[in-house]
Amino acid sequence: MIRYIDQPDVITEPIPSGQVYNSPVASSTPSSQTLYEVNLAVPFTSQAPLKNWGLPYAEFCEEASALMAASYIFGWSIPTPEFADQKLLEIKAFEEQRFGYYKDTTAEETAVIIREFYKISKVKVMYGPTIQDIKKVLSENKVILLPVAGRLLGNPYFQSPGPIYHMLVIKGYTKEGNIITNDPGTRRGADFIYSPEVIMNAMHDWNGGDVLNGKKVVVIVG
Repeated sequence: MIRYIDQPDVITEPIPSGQVYNSPVASSTPSSQTLYEVNLAVPFTSQAPLKNWGLPYAEFCEEASALMAASYIFGWSIPTPEFADQKLLEIKAFEEQRFGYYKDTTAEETAVIIREFYKISKVKVMYGPTIQDIKKVLSENKVILLPVAGRLLGNPYFQSPGPIYHMLVIKGYTKEGNIITNDPGTRRGADFIYSPEVIMNAMHDWNGGDVLNGKKVVVIVG
Protein backbone atom coordinates (compact mmCIF):
# COMPACT_ATOMS: atom_id res chain seq x y z
CA MET A 1 0.00 0.00 0.00
CA ILE A 2 1.33 3.43 -0.99
CA ARG A 3 0.73 6.66 0.88
CA TYR A 4 -0.71 9.48 -1.21
CA ILE A 5 -1.44 11.97 1.56
CA ASP A 6 0.15 15.40 1.69
CA GLN A 7 2.98 15.60 4.23
CA PRO A 8 4.35 19.08 4.99
CA ASP A 9 8.03 19.71 5.45
CA VAL A 10 7.73 19.84 9.25
CA ILE A 11 8.01 17.21 11.93
CA THR A 12 5.01 15.43 13.35
CA GLU A 13 4.20 15.05 17.02
CA PRO A 14 5.85 12.12 18.83
CA ILE A 15 4.01 8.87 19.29
CA PRO A 16 2.50 8.67 22.79
CA SER A 17 4.14 6.15 25.10
CA GLY A 18 2.74 2.68 24.60
CA GLN A 19 1.18 3.49 21.23
CA VAL A 20 2.42 1.60 18.20
CA TYR A 21 2.87 3.44 14.92
CA ASN A 22 1.11 1.61 12.12
CA SER A 23 1.71 3.49 8.89
CA PRO A 24 1.17 1.53 5.68
CA VAL A 25 4.03 -0.55 4.34
CA ALA A 26 4.94 -0.06 0.71
CA SER A 27 3.97 -2.93 -1.56
CA SER A 28 6.61 -4.90 -3.43
CA THR A 29 7.81 -3.40 -6.68
CA PRO A 30 10.27 -4.45 -9.38
CA SER A 31 13.84 -3.54 -8.48
CA SER A 32 14.09 -1.12 -11.41
CA GLN A 33 11.22 1.04 -10.11
CA THR A 34 10.53 3.29 -7.16
CA LEU A 35 7.17 4.09 -5.64
CA TYR A 36 5.45 7.46 -5.66
CA GLU A 37 5.58 7.73 -1.88
CA VAL A 38 6.72 5.33 0.87
CA ASN A 39 6.44 5.33 4.66
CA LEU A 40 7.45 2.01 6.20
CA ALA A 41 5.88 0.93 9.49
CA VAL A 42 8.97 1.33 11.64
CA PRO A 43 8.16 1.76 15.36
CA PHE A 44 9.84 4.70 17.07
CA THR A 45 11.90 5.16 20.19
CA SER A 46 14.20 7.94 21.17
CA GLN A 47 17.66 6.97 22.37
CA ALA A 48 16.63 8.17 25.84
CA PRO A 49 13.22 6.54 26.27
CA LEU A 50 13.02 7.44 29.97
CA LYS A 51 14.07 11.04 29.21
CA ASN A 52 17.50 10.62 30.80
CA TRP A 53 19.88 12.15 28.27
CA GLY A 54 23.04 11.52 30.29
CA LEU A 55 25.36 8.59 29.66
CA PRO A 56 24.94 6.00 28.33
CA TYR A 57 21.80 7.33 26.63
CA ALA A 58 23.56 10.30 25.04
CA GLU A 59 25.47 7.70 23.00
CA PHE A 60 22.57 5.36 22.22
CA CYS A 61 21.58 6.60 18.74
CA GLU A 62 23.09 3.52 17.06
CA GLU A 63 21.44 1.17 19.55
CA ALA A 64 18.06 2.87 19.13
CA SER A 65 18.37 2.77 15.34
CA ALA A 66 19.23 -0.94 15.44
CA LEU A 67 16.26 -1.63 17.74
CA MET A 68 13.87 0.23 15.43
CA ALA A 69 15.18 -1.54 12.33
CA ALA A 70 14.97 -5.00 13.92
CA SER A 71 11.49 -4.28 15.26
CA TYR A 72 10.37 -3.42 11.73
CA ILE A 73 11.85 -6.62 10.28
CA PHE A 74 10.27 -8.87 12.91
CA GLY A 75 6.97 -6.97 13.12
CA TRP A 76 7.55 -6.10 16.77
CA SER A 77 6.17 -3.07 18.56
CA ILE A 78 8.08 -0.92 21.02
CA PRO A 79 5.22 -0.77 23.50
CA THR A 80 6.61 1.29 26.39
CA PRO A 81 9.60 3.48 27.25
CA GLU A 82 10.61 0.89 29.87
CA PHE A 83 10.66 -1.84 27.22
CA ALA A 84 12.83 0.30 24.93
CA ASP A 85 15.19 1.13 27.79
CA GLN A 86 15.73 -2.55 28.58
CA LYS A 87 16.41 -3.41 24.94
CA LEU A 88 18.93 -0.58 24.51
CA LEU A 89 20.86 -1.75 27.55
CA GLU A 90 20.87 -5.31 26.17
CA ILE A 91 22.43 -4.06 22.94
CA LYS A 92 25.01 -2.12 24.94
CA ALA A 93 25.99 -5.30 26.79
CA PHE A 94 26.39 -7.13 23.47
CA GLU A 95 28.58 -4.34 22.06
CA GLU A 96 30.83 -4.29 25.09
CA GLN A 97 31.36 -8.04 24.80
CA ARG A 98 31.73 -8.03 21.00
CA PHE A 99 33.73 -4.81 20.44
CA GLY A 100 34.96 -3.86 23.89
CA TYR A 101 32.99 -0.58 23.79
CA TYR A 102 29.54 0.72 22.87
CA LYS A 103 30.12 4.32 21.80
CA ASP A 104 30.25 5.53 18.20
CA THR A 105 29.86 2.32 16.23
CA THR A 106 30.60 2.63 12.52
CA ALA A 107 28.23 1.56 9.76
CA GLU A 108 30.05 -1.77 9.51
CA GLU A 109 29.93 -2.33 13.28
CA THR A 110 26.24 -1.42 13.41
CA ALA A 111 25.64 -4.00 10.68
CA VAL A 112 27.39 -6.55 12.92
CA ILE A 113 24.97 -5.70 15.76
CA ILE A 114 22.00 -6.38 13.52
CA ARG A 115 23.46 -9.58 12.05
CA GLU A 116 24.78 -11.09 15.28
CA PHE A 117 22.60 -9.71 18.07
CA TYR A 118 19.33 -9.86 16.15
CA LYS A 119 20.28 -12.78 13.85
CA ILE A 120 19.14 -10.89 10.75
CA SER A 121 21.15 -12.11 7.77
CA LYS A 122 19.84 -9.66 5.18
CA VAL A 123 22.04 -6.72 6.10
CA LYS A 124 24.10 -4.80 3.55
CA VAL A 125 26.50 -1.88 3.88
CA MET A 126 26.33 0.38 0.80
CA TYR A 127 29.02 2.96 0.13
CA GLY A 128 28.38 6.06 -1.97
CA PRO A 129 24.57 5.78 -2.22
CA THR A 130 22.56 8.33 -4.15
CA ILE A 131 19.10 9.57 -3.20
CA GLN A 132 17.71 7.37 -5.97
CA ASP A 133 19.49 4.38 -4.42
CA ILE A 134 17.86 5.22 -1.09
CA LYS A 135 14.39 5.51 -2.64
CA LYS A 136 14.84 2.24 -4.51
CA VAL A 137 15.78 0.43 -1.30
CA LEU A 138 12.76 1.86 0.52
CA SER A 139 10.50 0.87 -2.37
CA GLU A 140 11.67 -2.71 -1.80
CA ASN A 141 10.38 -2.56 1.80
CA LYS A 142 13.90 -2.37 3.23
CA VAL A 143 14.81 0.02 6.02
CA ILE A 144 17.98 2.14 6.13
CA LEU A 145 20.29 3.16 8.97
CA LEU A 146 22.10 6.40 8.26
CA PRO A 147 25.30 7.55 10.02
CA VAL A 148 25.73 11.31 9.91
CA ALA A 149 27.72 14.30 11.05
CA GLY A 150 24.95 15.27 13.44
CA ARG A 151 25.52 19.01 13.47
CA LEU A 152 24.96 19.16 9.71
CA LEU A 153 21.35 18.00 10.16
CA GLY A 154 20.32 21.34 11.66
CA ASN A 155 17.71 19.64 13.82
CA PRO A 156 16.16 22.36 16.03
CA TYR A 157 15.34 19.83 18.76
CA PHE A 158 18.93 18.72 19.34
CA GLN A 159 20.70 20.22 22.31
CA SER A 160 22.98 22.87 20.80
CA PRO A 161 25.34 22.49 19.01
CA GLY A 162 24.22 18.92 18.29
CA PRO A 163 26.11 15.63 18.21
CA ILE A 164 29.36 15.30 16.30
CA TYR A 165 28.27 11.82 15.22
CA HIS A 166 24.73 10.51 15.02
CA MET A 167 22.68 7.70 13.52
CA LEU A 168 19.03 7.58 12.49
CA VAL A 169 16.59 5.45 10.53
CA ILE A 170 15.34 6.33 7.06
CA LYS A 171 11.84 4.88 6.62
CA GLY A 172 10.36 6.62 3.62
CA TYR A 173 10.01 9.61 1.34
CA THR A 174 7.19 11.97 0.45
CA LYS A 175 5.86 12.65 -3.02
CA GLU A 176 7.63 16.02 -2.78
CA GLY A 177 10.92 14.12 -2.44
CA ASN A 178 11.62 14.80 1.24
CA ILE A 179 13.06 12.02 3.40
CA ILE A 180 11.03 10.53 6.27
CA THR A 181 13.09 9.39 9.25
CA ASN A 182 12.81 8.08 12.76
CA ASP A 183 15.43 10.22 14.46
CA PRO A 184 16.24 8.88 17.95
CA GLY A 185 18.09 12.05 18.88
CA THR A 186 14.86 13.75 19.93
CA ARG A 187 11.60 12.60 21.51
CA ARG A 188 9.96 14.41 18.59
CA GLY A 189 11.82 12.24 16.09
CA ALA A 190 9.01 10.01 14.80
CA ASP A 191 8.40 10.72 11.10
CA PHE A 192 10.88 13.57 11.20
CA ILE A 193 11.29 15.14 7.76
CA TYR A 194 14.66 16.13 6.28
CA SER A 195 15.33 17.43 2.80
CA PRO A 196 17.35 15.11 0.54
CA GLU A 197 20.06 17.77 0.34
CA VAL A 198 20.47 17.76 4.13
CA ILE A 199 20.57 13.95 4.23
CA MET A 200 23.22 13.70 1.53
CA ASN A 201 25.33 16.49 2.99
CA ALA A 202 25.22 15.10 6.54
CA MET A 203 25.88 11.46 5.55
CA HIS A 204 29.29 10.52 7.01
CA ASP A 205 30.65 7.47 8.83
CA TRP A 206 32.44 7.71 12.20
CA ASN A 207 35.93 7.59 10.68
CA GLY A 208 37.72 7.46 14.02
CA GLY A 209 36.13 10.72 15.10
CA ASP A 210 36.98 12.66 11.93
CA VAL A 211 33.34 12.47 10.96
CA LEU A 212 33.28 15.29 8.41
CA ASN A 213 35.74 13.26 6.32
CA GLY A 214 33.95 9.98 6.92
CA LYS A 215 32.71 8.00 3.95
CA LYS A 216 29.20 8.28 2.54
CA VAL A 217 27.54 5.05 3.62
CA VAL A 218 24.24 3.49 4.71
CA VAL A 219 23.21 0.18 6.30
CA ILE A 220 20.35 -1.58 4.52
CA VAL A 221 18.22 -4.04 6.48
CA GLY A 222 15.71 -6.37 4.88
